[in-house]
Amino acid sequence: MSTLLLNLDFGEPPPKKALEGNAKHRNFVKKRRLLERRGFLSKKNQPPGKAPKLHSEPLKKGETPKVDGTWKTPSFPKKKTAASSNGSGQTLDKKAAVSWVTPAPSKKADSVMAKVDLLGEFQSALPKISSHPAHSQKKGLQKKSSKKNHPQKNAPQNSTQSHSEKKCSRAFQKLPQKMVAIDCEMVGTGPKGHVSSLARCSIVNYDGDVLYDEYILPPCQIVDYRTRWSGIRKQHMVNATPFKIARAQILKILTGKIVVGHAIHNDFKALQYFHPKSLTRDTSHIPPLNRKADCPENATVSLKLLTKKLLNRDIQAGKSGHSSVEDAQATMELYKLVEVEWEEHLVQNPPKD
Repeated sequence: MSTLLLNLDFGEPPPKKALEGNAKHRNFVKKRRLLERRGFLSKKNQPPGKAPKLHSEPLKKGETPKVDGTWKTPSFPKKKTAASSNGSGQTLDKKAAVSWVTPAPSKKADSVMAKVDLLGEFQSALPKISSHPAHSQKKGLQKKSSKKNHPQKNAPQNSTQSHSEKKCSRAFQKLPQKMVAIDCEMVGTGPKGHVSSLARCSIVNYDGDVLYDEYILPPCQIVDYRTRWSGIRKQHMVNATPFKIARAQILKILTGKIVVGHAIHNDFKALQYFHPKSLTRDTSHIPPLNRKADCPENATVSLKLLTKKLLNRDIQAGKSGHSSVEDAQATMELYKLVEVEWEEHLVQNPPKD
């Protein structure tokens, strides 16, 4: 019987194949594999569509995100050893701290280049931050500045009243320069002298100085001179100014000015002219003037009566007729008595033309 010989070797197994590369490369590979397991880096050999997505929520201990959004808890070995250049094994714990912004520095001074490469790959996988704190600060400053620049919507009534008072005071300063008073005398023309035609016109300024005073020849034949009221006689028409020329001269003075008159619509009718209502002051329709004269506010009081009561002066007396210059001066003086009060009323209640 042949003898069976067994050659059994109970010695140590052959050593495992060491990792390729030097110590610097081995440290880089360890850190990269750790980050891949944690889900911070995608594997190089894996297609881009199957790479795990980063989530905004922090990962739980020992969990990595899946592609479909579910969580998977991998089974990590407790400790992993690798042979170093001097033969001693280094232990890498799964609880090793990994910084969110930068990877953990290497203990060796000669691993600078490996850290730079790992940092570039790690930052490329970080989510991009959309909002910037400086931008939000700029928006806050813009809102504050807009609140300062825009005035309040509900302004107090006192400010509006002061504004109207300033407006009135400015208007009063301009009134004397742009205010005139007018009075016209008419004669009778047409059938039985029933048509009133202009025969004399007088214009005075704010101080009562005469700007214009002329006898005017009507375009139609005079039937009734109405001397008792107009003071016009036949001799006044000898060298009188024709109506067309006189009208052009008068309108040149009145245009753009505030015109004061008593029952002034009759004067404008004789002139065949329409003056804007906003620039017209009729002393026969000013309630404050009637109140001062102890007359009904809505009554049409004659110029003669108002002058007697308020100015204590007699006009239109005797049989020689009226003086258009005297009437125009009296009209301006009467208006000055209520000028401030009436102009404020017109500012708040402007007449419609």
